[in-house]
Amino acid sequence: MKVLLKSAKIIDSKNKELHLKKRDILIVNGIIEKIAGSITPPQKTQVITHKDLHVSIGWFDTGVSFGEPGYEERETIANGLQCAAKSGFTDIVLNPNSNPLPDSSSDVVFLKNASKDQLTGLHPLGNLTFNGEGESLAEMFDMKNSGAVGFYDYKNAVSNPNLLKIALQYAQGFNGTICSFPLDTKIAGKGVVNEGEESTQLGLKGIPALAEELNVARDLYILEYTGGKLHIPTISTKNAVGLIAAAKKKGLNVSCSVAIHNLLFNDTTLREFDTNFKTLPPLRTKADSKELIKGVKNGTIDFVTTDHTPLNIELKQVEFDNASHGTIGLESAFGGLQTVLDLETSIELLTKGRETFGMKTPMLKEGMPASLTIFEPNTTYQFSTSNIQSASKNSMFLGTTLKGKVLGTLARNKLMLNF
Repeated sequence: MKVLLKSAKIIDSKNKELHLKKRDILIVNGIIEKIAGSITPPQKTQVITHKDLHVSIGWFDTGVSFGEPGYEERETIANGLQCAAKSGFTDIVLNPNSNPLPDSSSDVVFLKNASKDQLTGLHPLGNLTFNGEGESLAEMFDMKNSGAVGFYDYKNAVSNPNLLKIALQYAQGFNGTICSFPLDTKIAGKGVVNEGEESTQLGLKGIPALAEELNVARDLYILEYTGGKLHIPTISTKNAVGLIAAAKKKGLNVSCSVAIHNLLFNDTTLREFDTNFKTLPPLRTKADSKELIKGVKNGTIDFVTTDHTPLNIELKQVEFDNASHGTIGLESAFGGLQTVLDLETSIELLTKGRETFGMKTPMLKEGMPASLTIFEPNTTYQFSTSNIQSASKNSMFLGTTLKGKVLGTLARNKLMLNF
């Protein structure tokens, strides 16, 4: 396969030589063969031209859910990875959110085999504990050897602090990443939204910010004691940002992410009782969103994630209290980020995170394998179901004005274009 990107503006803040420059980029058999001001295309070359063509290294998402195995009606691995590719992502970390849950090496092998020959690479997380029950550690070392990039009981807090302590100590032997969802379930109780003025007015049970912050503080104390590598996915409160900033100043090996929708939306959106806005962690206050954006900009928050969670319609079209948590977010990620962040910051965030999960970040350099996302950043449009590739349509972004569109992806010697 030969592909030539013509006059593409390169967004790569770590590449001082090429950042913000317009270049032709020739890819031959999946390798970047030449980058120059003008390249004459060889025979049988697919030439890609587009108004306002931009390119970066391939995007990466640290937290995506599909459905297969067990919940194929929500999303299959094949369609989910196609959706990710169309949304600009050349690699994704897959949450353990299936049936059965991946808590053995054979489960991880199944996921890796099911994702073979796809443009977008699938990097599975294994369960931290058997069946996600929080009682005994799963086969972490065996799963690591089979391709697991970390260990996480998806959306389930590690309620036993000694179990987290042992996991952090044990995983140091093979440089494993331990993920701990930030929620104290006793404090959260039966809450379904953020506890505050909005929950009181709407008559909905609240989840206090304290439920997140207590757990974050506890996990950071344990990490300080044990050492190791801890990742805290999808923080949502301003005080959690402060706790993690203080831990990083101490030199602790901790990273965290925030869901893109927690940057854009807050609990005032709940007034219509639209269950697409029911997520875990919940949408918090405007003050929380403001602090999360600040944390992303100053580097306290390491990564953004779509927290893409496809759910079939029966789980959403019910009373708000009974609806499942989750929204899809792959298709709206780039356009959503650009409504609150500038282009360069958005691209930097979309390309970060691989090293935390034991992967190498691709390089936009001659002689290197091509892992590229092609996009144009300035078009504004209203997000609708026609923009959704996912099998499930539970998006809180429906009807929202977004900025910027993905034009295509190129990775693993495969090309997918959206125009």
